Amino acid sequence: MVIREITKNVHGIIMNDWDRRLFDELIPLPDGTTYNAYLIKDEKNVLVDTSDPSKSEKFIRVLKDLSGGRIDYIVSNHSEQDHSGCIPRVLEEFSGSRVIASDKGVSLLTKLLHIPEERCMKVADGEELSTGSRRLRFMYAPWVHWPETMITCDIDDRILFPCDLFGSHLATSSFYASCNERLYSSAKRYYAEIMMPFRNNIRKHLRLVENLDIGIIAPSHGPVYNNPDFIVSAYRDWVSDSVKNEVVIPYVSMHGSVARMVDFFVDSLIRKGIEAKPFNLTATDVGELAMSLVDAATVVLGTPTVLTGPHPSAVYATYLFKVLRPKTRFISVIGSFGWGGNMLKSITDMLPSGNLEILSPVIVNGYPGNPDFESLENLAKTILEKHKELNLL
Repeated sequence: MVIREITKNVHGIIMNDWDRRLFDELIPLPDGTTYNAYLIKDEKNVLVDTSDPSKSEKFIRVLKDLSGGRIDYIVSNHSEQDHSGCIPRVLEEFSGSRVIASDKGVSLLTKLLHIPEERCMKVADGEELSTGSRRLRFMYAPWVHWPETMITCDIDDRILFPCDLFGSHLATSSFYASCNERLYSSAKRYYAEIMMPFRNNIRKHLRLVENLDIGIIAPSHGPVYNNPDFIVSAYRDWVSDSVKNEVVIPYVSMHGSVARMVDFFVDSLIRKGIEAKPFNLTATDVGELAMSLVDAATVVLGTPTVLTGPHPSAVYATYLFKVLRPKTRFISVIGSFGWGGNMLKSITDMLPSGNLEILSPVIVNGYPGNPDFESLENLAKTILEKHKELNLL
């Protein structure tokens, strides 16, 4: 746990979860995570977000001590339980407190946590609350990354509380962000896994943030940014339409055919000055794969045929690509089969519609030979030309 006064009477409460290694039973957490809440002490004491239920006992003890025994309002920027999970305990321990949330936020909280609606206060987009010496402004930010999400701005102290936006799954003893490669990687991974499907929404909300006079960004996961430009600039790049001269190659191989194709294909791309990023799906950290998709201009999926369709790992990778909605421009498939099947059709039918261009696949019957390697070389040449058209080389 890390507690620090950000500005006079505004305290950050960071609960470290050093050992957590999986989020939503899906997302790997190699560096653990944190659950951040913020206490504003004024004529009205306001708690911005809470903590994960697993930290409730410690969180309540800290809150009682820090608040002097009084909480008037609990701002719920986002109803997901890692931020809202301690609200019922706070309402129980601080009997006069009320929950502030968006209209949809109140609806979700009553369903997810059975919070009585009479203990809730709905706020409109842009509405402000005076705590005494400062003003809090509530701004709706739907689909970042749930439909009820809002962000809160302490106008007078110039602090933005964006909940999940700008967060990072990074347990650390440091309160403020050390703007280095480790933090950048952690924040990018977080964006890739959670925020990337909502890139267009985030782009709009980013403009909202850029128009505010902000000195500190205090997210609900990871360290606090006292240099906001570091994370805002990173997000500006990630949500843009610009891609990089990179080819991501998620693949799985059962009897060596696809592995041999991938090995040849990667070498061919490298010779042409294209950065190749192969991911063996039987051993890949899905977060690393997601992060690689943030910037890649091209994705090439490698899969054998199992019965009549693609390998289940390849199906999962295709589904992941579809739901994450990266800004990838080109996609193709390389793979093998024995006696037949619909592997290629199964994969292409799963791909998202839109501006994604499907390049000619390379599908081999059996183990690849010289004609197949020539086809792989031609695919690499096609990718080179496509990347040149985008001025990536």
